[in-house]
Amino acid sequence: MKNPFIRLTKKEWLLYLISLVIVVVSNFFANKIDVMNMFATAIGVTALIFIAKGDVFGQCLMLLFATLYAISSLKQHYYSEIITYLGMTAPISVFTIFTWLKNPAKKGENVVKVRKFTAQECFYTLLLTVAVTVVFYFVLKYLQTPNLIVSTISIATSFFASFLMLRRISFYAIGFALNDIVLIVLWAFASVNDLTCLSMVACFIVFLINDLHGFVRWRIRELQQSID
Repeated sequence: MKNPFIRLTKKEWLLYLISLVIVVVSNFFANKIDVMNMFATAIGVTALIFIAKGDVFGQCLMLLFATLYAISSLKQHYYSEIITYLGMTAPISVFTIFTWLKNPAKKGENVVKVRKFTAQECFYTLLLTVAVTVVFYFVLKYLQTPNLIVSTISIATSFFASFLMLRRISFYAIGFALNDIVLIVLWAFASVNDLTCLSMVACFIVFLINDLHGFVRWRIRELQQSID
């Protein structure tokens, strides 16, 4: 397998390196450096750079990020994040890997073919999202999850985004951008009592920027593929 990093453009390297610097430096504003958080955020940023390219390597990294992030969430009793990333994001990423490999834009390429977001696809996605959200609201309530409403919204936005990513639809990035905003709020609450959580706040600010970048890239790719 060829080194996936050689496929990054100069602009992607610039965004990637700036993102890494932000998440690493943010750890030094805490009372102590949380190595787990720092490593998890670095892996997450790397995953998003490749997912924005439609590169399946990003999905492989997302599996690793999901595991590390769930461990960090356990410290704060954010059961919604553990459920989301180990019970939903990670399994969907596994299916996404196979789906993306089976649907390249062109034979021999690492770039996935983008699907159009039809009205029917939108209806079924929203229906599934509502159903999943209602079920997990009661699960989180039973587990006495802190910040229940914010955590429930996190479940909803994450499922919406993950499902669209599985379906190879560019609006997955909008779903993740909304999820990033929710998680910025969630970890900001946690950082009041634990300054090591500031790295997670910085992480999702960087994720937000990268997801918006990913949306633009996927929309451009969708247009180019429709012309081809």
